Order: sequence, then C-alpha cells, then structure tokens
Amino acid sequence: MPSDSHPASPSDPRLYLASASPRRRELLNQMGLAHRVLEVPAPPGEDEPRHAGEPAADYVRRTAREKAVRGERYRQEQGLPPRPLLAADTTVILNGDVLGKPLGRDDAIRMLARLSGACHEVHTAVALIAHDRLHEKVSVTTVRMRALDADEIARYCDSGEPYGKAGAYGIQGLAAAFIERIEGSYTGVMGLPLFETAALLRRADIILP
Repeated sequence: MPSDSHPASPSDPRLYLASASPRRRELLNQMGLAHRVLEVPAPPGEDEPRHAGEPAADYVRRTAREKAVRGERYRQEQGLPPRPLLAADTTVILNGDVLGKPLGRDDAIRMLARLSGACHEVHTAVALIAHDRLHEKVSVTTVRMRALDADEIARYCDSGEPYGKAGAYGIQGLAAAFIERIEGSYTGVMGLPLFETAALLRRADIILP
C-alpha cells in the first residue's frame, strides 16, 4: 500500500468516501483531498432506523459507524486496494426528537413548521476506518431558524430543496435566508464538519494540503 503522505490524484485517491452526498464530496474537494466515492448499497428495510429508546446523540454516532463498516466491507468485496475510508451521518434534533429526511411534501411541511422560530441542534458524526482502526468524532451545532409563515414553507417545498436533507432544509441553499444564527460548525450543518474531519485524517497520517 502506498504511503498516504504521497501526492494523490483522482485515479490514486487518498481515501474512500462511503457517501453519495454531493455536499460531502464538495467539502472534501474544498479540503483539496482526492477521493473516490464508493457506491455502497443501502441495507434492506427502513432507512437508518432508530432503535427503541436510543438517545438521538447515540443514534447519529451509530449510523455513521455502521456506514463506515458497510463501506469497508464493500471495499473488500470489490477487491479495491486498502485506503482510509470516511463516512458521516447528519441529523437534526429538536427537543430530543430526530428529524431525518422528509418522506414527502407533507412531512417536509411538518418538520419546517416545527423548526420555525425555534433553536435546534445539528449533529454530524464522522467515522474513519484506517489501518484496521475506527476513529470517530461528532460535531454539534446549535441553529436558530426564524419564524416562517405557511406560504414561505410551501414555496420552499415547491423548490424541491428540502428532500433528501435531514430536517428538510439545506443551509447552503435557499434556506440560508431562514437561519438567524448558528453556534458551531457551518460545514457540520452542511454534512461534513471540516475541523473534525481534518483531525481524524491526521490520525490516519494523511497530510492535508
């Protein structure tokens, strides 16, 4: 296996990303890290189910860890050369409730109505498998969304942006105008906290640009 400190190119990536999220790809590109996206098949059944009685903060850690383990298993099955593998999971937590990806328009409207005028937390867990070890970090950001009226929520849902995003909004898109303030990591709310990710990569002896 070549040293991870050597220069890398898209054909010789420094790491694998076990995520289809375009935002996470963009953020790794922002860090200047050549990487390869692994198209890891989703497990059968419900998408990232929460266990009964599982605290929301534990849920996001577990799902990131499970994504990393599935990604590493897939890498081995495909016969790909060993590289550090990165996975992440983001969830919105409001009063202890997990607000995942909306199931449809009605679900998105319901979530946004709950977030309107309130503070919530965005937890993004990052899991890295490197040299047969698993490393984890979690970013927690407090976000306050201004009060939204029903017409604003409807127009936002019409844009298509809420779908596929935890909490039914994307801070990097149209919903940026809804956010009154944040305390924590902006990139964590996007889906990959760069400070925490860089710390994990340094553990794997990946020299950042």
